[in-house]
Amino acid sequence: MKRIVGIAVLLAVVVIATSLQDHRFLQAENMSNLGRWVGMYGILSVGEAFVIMTGGIDLSVGSIVGLVGCLLPMLAKDHGLPMPVAILVVLGLSAGLGLIHGLLVTKLKLQPFVVTLCGLFVYRGAARYITGDATQGFGVGYQDTKQLAAGTLFGLPNPFLFLLLIALVASVFLNLTVFGRHLLAVGRNDKTARLSGVPVDRVIITTYVVSALAAGFGGVLFALDLNSVQPSGHGNFFELYAIAGAVLGSCSLRGGYGSILGVLIGTAIVRVLYNAINLLGIATQLEFAVIGAVILIGVLADELVRRAAAMRKTSARSP
Repeated sequence: MKRIVGIAVLLAVVVIATSLQDHRFLQAENMSNLGRWVGMYGILSVGEAFVIMTGGIDLSVGSIVGLVGCLLPMLAKDHGLPMPVAILVVLGLSAGLGLIHGLLVTKLKLQPFVVTLCGLFVYRGAARYITGDATQGFGVGYQDTKQLAAGTLFGLPNPFLFLLLIALVASVFLNLTVFGRHLLAVGRNDKTARLSGVPVDRVIITTYVVSALAAGFGGVLFALDLNSVQPSGHGNFFELYAIAGAVLGSCSLRGGYGSILGVLIGTAIVRVLYNAINLLGIATQLEFAVIGAVILIGVLADELVRRAAAMRKTSARSP
């Protein structure tokens, strides 16, 4: 809880400082755009968080977003599939890719970093090959479907509402189900969890499917929102945004701890900082420097908290 309070205070400080520097920050249009982007990136971070809580990592998120973003307009426009069917196809593909990642990690004992890094390259290359490196888009059609990303409900952007719904479901599974307890147990010590009867492989495989499925859904929203997708660049570095949101949101890279609420706040901090860079006229090249600093801050905080907890335990055991 202390971690959540800390990052919530940090978010409030960033929001207040930015609004004082530029009055445009709190304008309705900017807040709506900010909410939409927080929603789409937050969905990626929630999926990533499940993998990180097991002590793994998923570096393929951005490439899955790019692959889905290329395939969706191709299936709908070029192959004539109804949009709902096309969306189900790309989501099914995303889940299948996550299943492959999980099987490679659990059954062949490959490192998650290596497996998903290979996925990053393979899916990006596949998207460029399938499309002939040509820009994909929906054109002027599919206006109703585009409202999934561009529309609002009760004054809130639809992607943000999707994020809230996904976060609610994720929180229930993490905090109120046996699966959630098993997931955290695997992250703390997979060997002990296995000896305790936890189906470790099944839990890990499920988290990679969840991460890839979240990336696929995020990819659908990004494609509908942008309308034009470039195979070589769409989704580049999105995995860094996802990791930054999860790590800053209190998910330990060692596994065993995480909070969905924290992930939401962490994602919001990253996007508010990016928004501040644009509004205040700071060089956009600093975007990745900000992301790097955010991840470093998250890792340092996790390490300091871990050491403090270890010291308290040592002191408690001392006579």
